[in-house]
Amino acid sequence: MKKVIDENVIPLFQEEQKPQDSAWRRSIPAQVFLNYFFAINYHISHSSEESGLRNNAFFRQHSADLTEQDLAAIARILHNSWSTEYALRATAELGDETYLRNALHWTFPQAYYSIFAGLQAFLYTLGTKTNNESAIRREAGRLVVKNAYPRAIGYYAAGPYNDYSIHRLPLAGYKAGLQIAGKEIEAQAQIGQFLRTTRKLTANSIRQQVQKNPATAIKSSKTGKVLDKWSPQHWQQITWRLGYTTLFDLLSRLRISSTQKEIERFVEAEIDFKLFHECLLSIVSYMNGLHESYVAQAIGLEKYRKVVAELPEHLSNSFVENRLRAQVEPLFLDGSSLQMAA
Repeated sequence: MKKVIDENVIPLFQEEQKPQDSAWRRSIPAQVFLNYFFAINYHISHSSEESGLRNNAFFRQHSADLTEQDLAAIARILHNSWSTEYALRATAELGDETYLRNALHWTFPQAYYSIFAGLQAFLYTLGTKTNNESAIRREAGRLVVKNAYPRAIGYYAAGPYNDYSIHRLPLAGYKAGLQIAGKEIEAQAQIGQFLRTTRKLTANSIRQQVQKNPATAIKSSKTGKVLDKWSPQHWQQITWRLGYTTLFDLLSRLRISSTQKEIERFVEAEIDFKLFHECLLSIVSYMNGLHESYVAQAIGLEKYRKVVAELPEHLSNSFVENRLRAQVEPLFLDGSSLQMAA
C-alpha cells in the first residue's frame, strides 16, 4: 500500500478564516482532539463497510475451553468494564456544560479503561491473561491486523518514523482540517492524522527509552557515544518495537491526557463538551458491545445471559441488558454464529 508521510498529505480544502484571538488559539488543541474522536465515531456510523461481527470469520470461528474459575474471572473483568461505563454514562446524562467541562479529568480515563477492561475479557477467552497495558495493546494490534474487528475500526498504521503506511483507510492521505467532519473523506483524513501523530509520539517515547539504556542505546561507530540525532536507518532499527498503531492506541491518548497538565487546555477551551461526551460514550458502547459479543461466543449465550442476569443492582435493567438484546443476541439467534446457545 502507498505510504503517507506528513509532508505529502493532500489538501482537502481551504481553511476557513477565523479571528486569531487568544481564546480561539487556546482552543485549537482541544478542538483537534474532539475532531479526532468525532471522526472515529462518524466513521463507525457512516462506514459503507461492515461495522458489526455478523459476517466476521474470526468471530464465527472463535471458541474457548474455559473452567468455572475462568468464567468467574471473566465476569469480574466485565463488571469492571460495565461499572466504569456506568460512571461515564452518569456524567454524560447530567448534561450541564460547566460540569461536563470539568468532568474531562475523569471521563477521559473512564472511557479508556471501560474499553480496556472489555478488551481484557475478550483476550482472556483467547488465553491472554495479563494486566500489562502495553502487552494488551500489542495483542489488540495483532487482532486488528488479523481482521478480528469490523472494517469500521480495522484500520492501522505501520512503518518506521516519518514513513508511515495507513491501512484500510483509503482516504487517510488527505489533509485534515479544523472543522467537525461532515463527510467520510473528512473523517478519514482526521483519523489518518490521529494515527500518524500517535505513532510519532510512540516512536519518540521508544527512542528515549532505548537511548537511556546503555545496553540498547544506538551509538556512533566512530566515537562510541550515544547518538543525539538519528537517521532514517536508525529509526528503522526500532520499528519492530512499535508494533501496529490501532484504534486502541488512539484511545490510550485519553489516559495520557488525564495524567498531564495538558488536560487544563481542554478545560479552558471553547469547544462543544456535550458533543465530546456523546462521542466518547458512543464509541465506548460500540467497542464494549463487540467484546461482549466475543465473550458470549466463547462461553455460550446462555452462560453469558446468566452473567448479565446476576449483575449488581446499579447495573440491572441497564445498558448492559439493552446491548445484550440489541447487539449480542442477534448474532446467535439468526444462525450467523457457529456456537449457538447451549
